Amino acid sequence: MLGAIASFSAMAIAGRAASLELDTFELMTYRSAVGFVIVVTAGLLSGHIRQVTTRHMGRHILRNIAHFTGQNLWFYAITVSPLALVFALEFTSPLWTIGLAALFLGERLTRIKLLAGAMGFAGILAIVQPGNAAISPGMIAAASAAIMFATTAIFTKRLTATETITCILFWLTLIQLGLGLLTSLYDGDMALPSLAMLPWVVIIGVAGLAAHFCLTTALSLAPASIVMPMDFARLPVIAVIGVLFYDEALSLGVVLGAILILTGNFLNIRAGRRAG
Repeated sequence: MLGAIASFSAMAIAGRAASLELDTFELMTYRSAVGFVIVVTAGLLSGHIRQVTTRHMGRHILRNIAHFTGQNLWFYAITVSPLALVFALEFTSPLWTIGLAALFLGERLTRIKLLAGAMGFAGILAIVQPGNAAISPGMIAAASAAIMFATTAIFTKRLTATETITCILFWLTLIQLGLGLLTSLYDGDMALPSLAMLPWVVIIGVAGLAAHFCLTTALSLAPASIVMPMDFARLPVIAVIGVLFYDEALSLGVVLGAILILTGNFLNIRAGRRAG
């Protein structure tokens, strides 16, 4: 989990740095290219490349359209909004998943799940403060990214029943590489990273894969009730980074909203652990 926290934070810092030369579509293209090379190389060396199948291509495509959309919105948000605000709104993703799982997976809505959802919504209101200030494009992008990540989680849940991590990551990087090229080249022009920017692009690709690998490994070694609350440490870590390196102010609304969102997530995880 320390690896996951470090990787997510590194991807945010690298994404903000690389945005000085590249737009979000180009960032995603290069991120996917680096990830695809890593997945294929690791798959060939380990022999797991044989696990890649085309059994559920429809689900893979829909999953990656949702993830591609969410990741682009997230990269955009971190370039125009304080990092703590973006991460706080990102953590509403598990709460959106509760509602989507009830609709599409038939999972039961319990009182704890409804309470967690209500706390998450209250957290959003505390952060956004409608009526008090204009809602920024960064806020809309971060909140929309959370919904897209929740949609991705629903498709991932379905895929993990039959597909291996190698298969899922292979199609993730390949499909999103195709989507990235399509969106980057729509105007006939695609910027290449300069030599000075290239290390940041590599960090984005490596950190993105490393974060998901570390998180998945942690869940295989320890209960979700232990693992997921540790993931919440990303928020104070990124808030400190924002204050120290980007002179970002940490507003009371973001702090209060983050507490409500994280508490709602924690209650849901604990209830799920007791039910299991």
